Amino acid sequence: MNFNGKTVVVTGAARGIGKATALKFGEKGGKVVVCDISMDSLSEVMEELKANQVEALAFEVDVTDREAVEKMMKDVKDQCGSVDVIVNNAGITADGRLVKLEEEAFDKVIDVNLKGVFNCGQAAARIMAEQGSGVILNASSVVGIYGNFGQTNYAATKWGVIGMTKTWAKELGKQGIRVNAVAPGFILTPMVEKMPENVLDMMKDKSPIKKLGKPEDIANAYAFLASEEAGFITGTVLSVDGGVVL
Repeated sequence: MNFNGKTVVVTGAARGIGKATALKFGEKGGKVVVCDISMDSLSEVMEELKANQVEALAFEVDVTDREAVEKMMKDVKDQCGSVDVIVNNAGITADGRLVKLEEEAFDKVIDVNLKGVFNCGQAAARIMAEQGSGVILNASSVVGIYGNFGQTNYAATKWGVIGMTKTWAKELGKQGIRVNAVAPGFILTPMVEKMPENVLDMMKDKSPIKKLGKPEDIANAYAFLASEEAGFITGTVLSVDGGVVL
């Protein structure tokens, strides 16, 4: 896999899967654009990219803000010359059982995880259509496939992302744009690492191979789907979950 001369945009890139994904594309020669809600939060990933001699740009952007997203994407095109890959990784959780889930929590998750993907995907697709090429990769989840206790809002967004992925693949294929999604299982991100040991053990037990994934496992999937090796793959959802069934 080689991304020399390619510009790769990663949202939610400050930590966890987003950070690992940005580093992976940089390792493979890509020009990496990292985006997150706070510029300060991007300092660590930018330091690592620069230390590895990766050409990189950072943008503070709220994916729910359409004007900000459109401006960011235009700036990327102006400064880098193209938008070849976008990884719509930005997402949040605000859990609660159905009978107790606050409307504000429902709306917030829908806004970031679903509308944010729409905003970024649409802005990128317009540029890619002009280029006649591009790859859009969306972050779904096993929760979007199987559902999960206490995650009505999150599951709805991740199932919705699958629907958008398949629809975009049908709409954009003639313009040389491939669209796929990745559905991670239980991944050992910094946030998950802080969970109690018994909870981590329970998560491991749900997988036939009895372990949690690493952010790099998801980054590898994104890199493959963006590469020429996956040139005949579009409209699919790649589960990277260790065989877990919730």
